[in-house]
Amino acid sequence: MPATDTPPDRAAHHSRDRQTLIRQARQAWLDGPGGPLQNLGLTPIEPWITRSWQRCLADGLRPHHRVEFGPVSAATQRQLVEGNRELIDAARPVLAQLSRAIAGTRYFSLLTNAQGVVVDVHGPIDPTQAAATTIARVGVDLSERQVGTTAIGAALTELQPVWLHQGEHFFDQNAVYSCAGAPLIGPEGDCVGMLDLTGVEVPERPELRHLVTRAARHIENALVLQSPWHLLLRLNWPGAHMPEGPASDTEGLLCLDAEGTVLACNPVGRQMLPRPLLRPGSRLQADDLFALPWGMLVDHARREAPALDVPLWSGLRLQALARLRGATPQTVPAGRHDEPRAARPLRELETALIRQAVEQARGNVAEAAQRLGISRATVYRKLGQKARTPGH
Repeated sequence: MPATDTPPDRAAHHSRDRQTLIRQARQAWLDGPGGPLQNLGLTPIEPWITRSWQRCLADGLRPHHRVEFGPVSAATQRQLVEGNRELIDAARPVLAQLSRAIAGTRYFSLLTNAQGVVVDVHGPIDPTQAAATTIARVGVDLSERQVGTTAIGAALTELQPVWLHQGEHFFDQNAVYSCAGAPLIGPEGDCVGMLDLTGVEVPERPELRHLVTRAARHIENALVLQSPWHLLLRLNWPGAHMPEGPASDTEGLLCLDAEGTVLACNPVGRQMLPRPLLRPGSRLQADDLFALPWGMLVDHARREAPALDVPLWSGLRLQALARLRGATPQTVPAGRHDEPRAARPLRELETALIRQAVEQARGNVAEAAQRLGISRATVYRKLGQKARTPGH
């Protein structure tokens, strides 16, 4: 029988081929920009890497330059920890779980602020490995301007998850590292830091990009839940399974105060909810997002009912699970067990929405129907009234 490669052999061959292609790409882009690989579009690296290389060159950096990781004072470390306390507290439980997934891989995790400065380190660090101990310290600046192309600088600049392996780093000195990174978007929509998984002289593990992305979503959710919310809405599209317990990384989270003002929202929620144009200085309200009275969401949360469909002003619908902070579950009133618990509230919400639109239109059914995007006959039918003929 002909000899066949084992999976480890195939992985080793692939790694050697990748390293060869990366060296060729470095020659084309860094030693002589405009070379054949660039012109033919054969570069085996992702476009964001070459963009980072070009920024480094524009800043006057060169691959052979020495990277210095200077000392960090204890006072500076304390200031960084205290100044990023909310981010660190939100990330700690996630980093602990992350350690289980990467155990045995010789990777460790770094948490940085929005400037690329390390604020927390988690995982086993080999004290004899200088390449690890020099970067795995609170206070070390790992921004692109300081250390060139890395997962940290790229994630903060590109605002997307990245994977970077050895020679894809800008500086020759950093070719011992392999790293995956994902940006962390805060409750108000701005980048507050990034999560990084780094290994020194380790096999390539591009699947870590998915892992670090998932972990970043959980940190973002934890940051949102740190707000002093009164009502929490877990959001998804209709048909999604939304069990009790922590939100998944595919759910939107929206936190509101007792007046219905939006306090915080995670990135998934911001993708689901269109943000209307607001007057300068104004704050977003639940009524700006959902085409139903705010009080109905509160009532739904008080009853701790299952998820229900919630209409948006665009005509789309989301599935929402509403919960009050510290609320005690209330039983479903008698006489309402003859149908699914979520079905009746939905019809009630639709009727209330139509009634509210008619009231806002001062009884003008045609105007209310136009605003809701439905027919006059539907308005009358939903309100249990007979349609009036023109002139009556």
